[in-house]
Amino acid sequence: MNDEPPGGGNRPDGIAVDGQGLARYYAFKTGPLRPSILVRAVEDVSLQIRKGKTLGVVGESGCGKSTLARLVSMIEPPTAGRLSIMGRDPASATGVERSALRRAVQIVFQDPYGSLNPRKKIGVQLEEPLRINRRDLDRAARRAAALAMLEKVGLAAEHYQRYPHMFSGGQRQRIAIARALMLRPEIVVLDEPVSALDLSVQAQVLNLLADLQDEFGLSYMLISHSLSVVRRMTDEIMVMYLGRVVERGPQALVFARPRHPYTQALIAATPVADPAGPKRRIAIKGELPSPINPPAGCAFHPRCPLAFDRCRLERPALEIKGETAVACFAVPPD
Repeated sequence: MNDEPPGGGNRPDGIAVDGQGLARYYAFKTGPLRPSILVRAVEDVSLQIRKGKTLGVVGESGCGKSTLARLVSMIEPPTAGRLSIMGRDPASATGVERSALRRAVQIVFQDPYGSLNPRKKIGVQLEEPLRINRRDLDRAARRAAALAMLEKVGLAAEHYQRYPHMFSGGQRQRIAIARALMLRPEIVVLDEPVSALDLSVQAQVLNLLADLQDEFGLSYMLISHSLSVVRRMTDEIMVMYLGRVVERGPQALVFARPRHPYTQALIAATPVADPAGPKRRIAIKGELPSPINPPAGCAFHPRCPLAFDRCRLERPALEIKGETAVACFAVPPD
């Protein structure tokens, strides 16, 4: 359906999404006659998503993963930094170009029931993106496209006339995926797409996402707190802590040799399905600090077992150390 990719020949070859120094701040008041408080939900995040590949973003709740997802999917504009989608900057794009970019990027949310309208039949909800964006398609063509997409995600034509409450959680997530693909996007942001599902159903949905990526050449940004899911699905991984990236690199290398102490603790806490295998746990003290009042220096230093005086005074920059990028003074270069 998208015969001409947004951006045309202007996009960097092989790069679907390019973000440099992205930030997103929120100001809110705590009471009358009090000054506003600035929350830095995302700060100085740079990322690239290669065409046909998957970037995984992991971290504890409150680290800024979902905020970053909203920036990449253009639900919210960045407060600072530059975002390029298919070679075009949404901030400087014309209205027609911005509409094309929005069609090229779709998002699948965590709660499939909350993202579907309970009062509308599934067929109507699948056709709605086409009705709004594809005026050249008549009702019969929209229906045929919706039925074809239902088949792609493993559902039957009989489901077309049913309401969301008549489906299981896994089926509803398949419907949400189908709706995201109706405009044939090139980039799909997956914000915790399987965390609300049973383990057996998770595997089915992940297999479906992998098959659809191969068939349509999709680029994924996978937001998850489950490192097992990220390890299975991604090509590159980005670890976030309190709005910033602390480690980034190829998935295989990050899992094989995590460098940042926070990444080491996350991977060590991942369940292993081998009872005879080695068991290693790295304790992290305390909880994630409040983004309203983050610690000075390295934000992870109050919980870090390797912290020393410099960590309390200076914020480490994300630097290439070996084959991955790490933001930690305690990690030596190879």
